[in-house]
Amino acid sequence: MKLKGPRNETVRQAIMLLEKASKKDKKGLWKDIAKRLGKSRRGRASVNLWKLASVGNDKKFLLVPGKVLGFGQLDKAVNVIALEFSENAKKKIAEKGKALSIEEAMKQDIKASEVSIVC
Repeated sequence: MKLKGPRNETVRQAIMLLEKASKKDKKGLWKDIAKRLGKSRRGRASVNLWKLASVGNDKKFLLVPGKVLGFGQLDKAVNVIALEFSENAKKKIAEKGKALSIEEAMKQDIKASEVSIVC
């Protein structure tokens, strides 16, 4: 039988943590993110820093269900949660805010009301 879904162990772990958080908090946000991460790598979001900088941030965290790339500059402090970060993006975000993996964010018990999705 052919294995379905992502084969990368860190992605599988992130999906599992998000599904547990969804059941615990009874919030659809975590389930939605888990479903987006279950797609193929080509179907996941790739977001550049300039887009994160342009997003009106009324929430505490910006969540990217995919990879954050380092093109662009940040002009304000941003806390970003993502599946992956490029090295350049992680450096630039660390100068102004925080770059958290999904696993780290779930361990910090971040509430769904504090998160805004960026795709």
